[in-house]
Amino acid sequence: MPAIQVLAKGRLFMIFRLFIVLLSVLVAQPALAQPTSFRQAKLELRKQVYHDQNQSTDGSLYCGCNWQWVGASGGRVDLASCGYVVRKQQTRAERIEWEHVVPAWVMGHQRQCWQKGGRRECAASDPLFRVMEADMHNLAPAIGEVNADRSNYSFGVLPGTQPQHGKCEVRVAFDQRAVEPRDAVKGQIARTYFYIHDRYNLRMSRQQQQLLMAWDRQFPVSQWERERDRRIAAIMGHHNPFVTGERSWALGHRNLAEGVRAVDPLPDTVSVTQQVKVLGNTRSNVYHLSEGCPSYNRVSEANRIYFQSSQEAEAAGYRKAGNCI
Repeated sequence: MPAIQVLAKGRLFMIFRLFIVLLSVLVAQPALAQPTSFRQAKLELRKQVYHDQNQSTDGSLYCGCNWQWVGASGGRVDLASCGYVVRKQQTRAERIEWEHVVPAWVMGHQRQCWQKGGRRECAASDPLFRVMEADMHNLAPAIGEVNADRSNYSFGVLPGTQPQHGKCEVRVAFDQRAVEPRDAVKGQIARTYFYIHDRYNLRMSRQQQQLLMAWDRQFPVSQWERERDRRIAAIMGHHNPFVTGERSWALGHRNLAEGVRAVDPLPDTVSVTQQVKVLGNTRSNVYHLSEGCPSYNRVSEANRIYFQSSQEAEAAGYRKAGNCI
């Protein structure tokens, strides 16, 4: 066989081998894709983010307890590993659940779907809510009982409240509807709040902003928080810019709302506050009108609920504020 033919066949063989190698690399690489449901987000977090954190104090958000993985995304908590004492709910205290750092209520109550049927309705009918609910940057493993006790309460400083879960340092003031987490995660919580509000164009009260800005300064990004952000970005395709330092928060922050523009550009799914002028206070069962009620803008974000009309508010058991003109 002529030498030139041997050389040509050799080159073809090398090209073919290179093609096979490249193809195998491409197949092995997971595609960047933001989860499309809360369930999928939990599975990805279990497999690719927290798979090696279940025996670490960085693992469970509020208490730093160890756990054994059970099933697709759950866990069985080793309560003794962190000195946890069950407050009330034994079953939930023994399992790992996935906590929305920014509660689903905060993300959803400004949406029309929430007024129609709460979280279930939003998950079924609102594409933007489903994206927010499945955002992995906002999810962390937590002891189920603490997840339940936290509810949708705002964060605060509670020096007069004693921890109610043994050595777990989280404090819950049920009468104030407020929670103070352990110091180790205060900075992470602050930067998660900034991210969610900025990305999905949510409002945050001035008081909550000031507290979280203080925590952001006092508790800088940890090594685990950076690694967690890197792992999540490898799946979702973007980082939390408040973790990487690309973005910072100041009072009067102007949200960029990239998540809204990407998913929800239609006018019929804009924030309820742009369409509804009746604001209820879930704590006092009083409602306010945007015009003629001086306390309209003073209702705490954690206590807000919106109605289409005064009649709807009154049918739900709310009464008109006494200082309305």
